[in-house]
Amino acid sequence: MSEQQIFRVTLRMQVHPGKGADFERVWHDSADTITGQPANLGQWLSKSLDEDDVYYIVSDWTDEERFREYEQSAEHLEHRGRLHPYRSAGTMATMRVVHHFTGAAARA
Repeated sequence: MSEQQIFRVTLRMQVHPGKGADFERVWHDSADTITGQPANLGQWLSKSLDEDDVYYIVSDWTDEERFREYEQSAEHLEHRGRLHPYRSAGTMATMRVVHHFTGAAARA
């Protein structure tokens, strides 16, 4: 698959103060809901170093259509519901990967 076909979703999650560890645990324990999707290429959870209680979730998909199918599914609503009690705000950005270069450390 070429990088230009990869559909990327980035979620910014503001978590209630003091709930970060619980959010991370629930996210981790239910991550296979996303990675088990046939069109999912992988996902990452990152914690901001610049903003308190902010997390970023990045997931890559084979194409937008199959992501949107999952987004409208009952399985997605259930997954989102597990994370909702910890979240105070959130935004989503979607994009296509245009170029990707593997760094020296990854090639070693």
